[in-house]
Amino acid sequence: MQTVRILAWCWLAVVATIAPAFAQAQVPAANAPREWKLSTAVGPAFALGKAGARWAALIGEKSAGRLAVKAHPGATLAHRDPAREFSALRDGAADLAIGSTLAWSGAVAELGVVGLPWLAPGGPQLAALAAEPFAGQLGAALERAGVVAVAFAPLGHRALATVAKAVREPADVAGLRVRVPAVPAILDLYATLGALPQSLGFAAAQAAFKSGALDGQDGPAASFVAARLEASGFRHVVDWQAVGEIAVFAVNRAVWNAWSDAERAFVREAATATAGELAVLARDEAAQALADLRQRGLATTRLTAEGHAALAAASRAAYDRWAGAAGVELVRAAEAAVQAAGR
Repeated sequence: MQTVRILAWCWLAVVATIAPAFAQAQVPAANAPREWKLSTAVGPAFALGKAGARWAALIGEKSAGRLAVKAHPGATLAHRDPAREFSALRDGAADLAIGSTLAWSGAVAELGVVGLPWLAPGGPQLAALAAEPFAGQLGAALERAGVVAVAFAPLGHRALATVAKAVREPADVAGLRVRVPAVPAILDLYATLGALPQSLGFAAAQAAFKSGALDGQDGPAASFVAARLEASGFRHVVDWQAVGEIAVFAVNRAVWNAWSDAERAFVREAATATAGELAVLARDEAAQALADLRQRGLATTRLTAEGHAALAAASRAAYDRWAGAAGVELVRAAEAAVQAAGR
């Protein structure tokens, strides 16, 4: 019995010695600042991914470390699906995000206005949609949908790569079996032009290209370079400026409301600065991608005025359908902004 008491006293002495040190060791972890999660659909190999890393770093710099933000590329916070990224942001799986108006248009119909066929067929026109006063209307739509938009930047236009022939007029699109993203507006655009659009995963698409079951690919020119389309037999790229995209810098509403005015200012200032950098990065990325594709043996073309007019007219039914979904008043405001920017 005496031995048991001695062992008990020894144990209590050990606990009394280590408990304060253990408790003290837990204090830094309990008081450590929260790390905020920032989502982007792509990694730093692309302009949008670089912007995500830059925004995260700049928030930390401007807040002197008060706000720690970590970029999560590849839509990993949204089950690797860019179309689900907005929901992840709204519902709290992500705290901040930089998304594309095209990818997010399934959740916020108003964002679809940016990608209306040949609405903004040039850099200045697309930039006008990313600037005030029109950008404020996009911000209001995002606010109604549950997030806070803090900046916008033009991302550029999607291109069309083909195997057998260049696309210059509507007849060149008819019958093309084109791989497109699972975005209803893009599917509708190609179908309206008489193509046969299909949404396939990367592995299935590669097999289809090799077998000849597909002969076209929609996407940003930079993605064509990354996918090495020349290895799948592609020989033509038309930079037809049909569908434009804008980057949206946004914050989860509950997170935004929890921050102080000073913290919100840090985040907004960092977003504005990064948006300016992204506009340049995206422009240079597209130009470099087209140059790289030419070096790899693909012929790159731009539409003539006549080709542009003919394709825009042939896709007008799709334009009208998605204009109705985005909202007629918003579309009219976008058209006015584009017209003011000139052609």
